[in-house]
Amino acid sequence: MKKITVSICVYLWLIFFCFPISAQDFRTINDGIEYAEIKRGTEIEPIKINLLRLDLTKVRLDVVHALDAAIGLETTSSIAARHGAVAAINAGFFRLDKSIFAGDAAGVLMIDGKLLSEGNGRVSLVIRNNQSNTQTSIEKLSVSLGLFPQKLTFKISGINRERKNDEMVLYTPQFHSTTLTDNSGIEFVVIGDKIVSIFEGKGSNVIPENGGVFSASGKLKDELRFLKIGAKLMATVKLERPNKNFYTSKPEDIVGGVPQLIKNGKIEITWEQEKSSKSFVETRHPRTAVAKLRDGKFLMVTVDGRQKESVGMDLNELAALLLELGATDAMNLDGGGSTTMFLNGKIVNNPSDKEGERKVSDAILVFPRKKR
Repeated sequence: MKKITVSICVYLWLIFFCFPISAQDFRTINDGIEYAEIKRGTEIEPIKINLLRLDLTKVRLDVVHALDAAIGLETTSSIAARHGAVAAINAGFFRLDKSIFAGDAAGVLMIDGKLLSEGNGRVSLVIRNNQSNTQTSIEKLSVSLGLFPQKLTFKISGINRERKNDEMVLYTPQFHSTTLTDNSGIEFVVIGDKIVSIFEGKGSNVIPENGGVFSASGKLKDELRFLKIGAKLMATVKLERPNKNFYTSKPEDIVGGVPQLIKNGKIEITWEQEKSSKSFVETRHPRTAVAKLRDGKFLMVTVDGRQKESVGMDLNELAALLLELGATDAMNLDGGGSTTMFLNGKIVNNPSDKEGERKVSDAILVFPRKKR
């Protein structure tokens, strides 16, 4: 058995690493943006990979949600074109169905310092755009939401998503014009830190532009009936690292993925801790990923799959590729039919859905720093 295992490892090594990626594979597209299209695998199982290597002193990164809201779907190319981005890739996992809540981020999502979706303890990309450069980190975050009325504490179940039974959800102006809730709860409309109106038995109330709506159902509805118009009602948001250190400065953008692939220069696929599945890791799919490189640059990657021209990668193969490319930290983003890379006005990879480019929740956009 050991000999068979070694043979398989050698075989995979020959397939994926006998043709190392060289500097000549990359060509400069814009100042600070290099692009490469490479092929791996075999004639029977080819793999097509698209790479964007970014100098974060010359470009900036921004996470943008479809339709510039907290719910809704839009193609990566449309998001990028609307905002005038030079390049883009699809980003986080999301709710994909026919409901009005389609496009709700499945993990943590923060845009321009505003939290649009609560986290789930999975790996996240954190972005801070400074005047001279963009800083990124790949780490697991804990997001806690609390409600403090009259020295009492209540847990907020979520933000900008469908409210379920025995939950309290905070709706902000980024969500929609109304809460889109049914009539089974109680809703407190807040401007600043004071309740300006209360609605019980009436859902889908208007979200004020300079405030929010706290919506509770079930047992929480009963517990909050004591609140009156004029009472103070405040929500707190805490971003916390696993080592219990809080952020000293608030990030600009955060988008979640699953799982982590590389940490501190070593392959570390944390699918079990992030409550993913073994089959998700070991099955070849189209993939989208990001990585921090040893030389300080930032890498965006798409791998085509589910087609004759490219079979995709499992996450062990993807992590090995990223390590070869010089990654010190890396994470997997939403893949499958969502996998899309946009560059200079066109899609440069081959999305796998038969219908063409899939509508997604959010994307990571690339802009020239001097033009922003």
